Amino acid sequence: MTSSLSLRPITGWSGNKDYFTFREYDKFDPEAVVDVLDGRVAGVMFRGMVAPEVAANISQRFWDSPHRKVRGVEAPGYYIGAYTWNKPTKQYLDEAEEANPILRDLLDVPNDPMKEFYAGLGSSLAKRGAVVRPAEHEGRSAAIALFRSWHGRGTFALEPHDDDSQCSDPQMADFERNRVFGNPIAALNICLENEGGGGRLVYWNIQPDLESKRRLGVEFTGSPYPHEGLVDVESKWIDVHAGDVYVFNGAHVHAVEPNTTERQTRTTLAAMMAYADPQNVVTWS
Repeated sequence: MTSSLSLRPITGWSGNKDYFTFREYDKFDPEAVVDVLDGRVAGVMFRGMVAPEVAANISQRFWDSPHRKVRGVEAPGYYIGAYTWNKPTKQYLDEAEEANPILRDLLDVPNDPMKEFYAGLGSSLAKRGAVVRPAEHEGRSAAIALFRSWHGRGTFALEPHDDDSQCSDPQMADFERNRVFGNPIAALNICLENEGGGGRLVYWNIQPDLESKRRLGVEFTGSPYPHEGLVDVESKWIDVHAGDVYVFNGAHVHAVEPNTTERQTRTTLAAMMAYADPQNVVTWS
């Protein structure tokens, strides 16, 4: 039976039409990423930034890797790397320490798109006296990325969620990521595979407020938001193709649509980032 709490609309902040858009570019423009980090625009899309042969090479390395793991019901699929969601700091950093050499080996290819992305973003931030680097704790660093491929079925392969709530998780109160809470959370996604139809990003114009998060029991996890509470919220459906790179404010509720058949795969290389202070943009996975 559906709870009356989940039937109530999700409340929070919504942006105007100039903000709530995905700007599209036909080549990489790191200044556009800074616009997301600064909260001037909801999202940006760089179409075809990764050459087809590079995307195919990296995705094949992912599928061939003996280090690929299965993730459970909160985000069904396969992954390589480490993720912070609902974990204490030590566990995440232990997993990141194990994953980073594997990730660096997988990305040891010509024209590594993640290296090119951070080099460009670093140059743009340097003009403002800032740097981009992995979040740290006691000399240990966050994982550099998360490879993932969804195979969830139903309405969404990845249920509606936000990436902001977990930044206040008391389990990670001692982790540098905690310093970004309240700033735009820029979610980086490098699409390596998206075969056939479906696999769109669904993006709602709502950053849920604390009342909604507490009512729904997602204050520190940001997941899942009930579909019923989002019915009347403005949304965008973003088509994503192999080679596309996109960055968006993850404080908004968003989800991923399944592909049209289970034989099709949607594989991405992902990370998150935000300002910890005016001089430091920190990243994590």
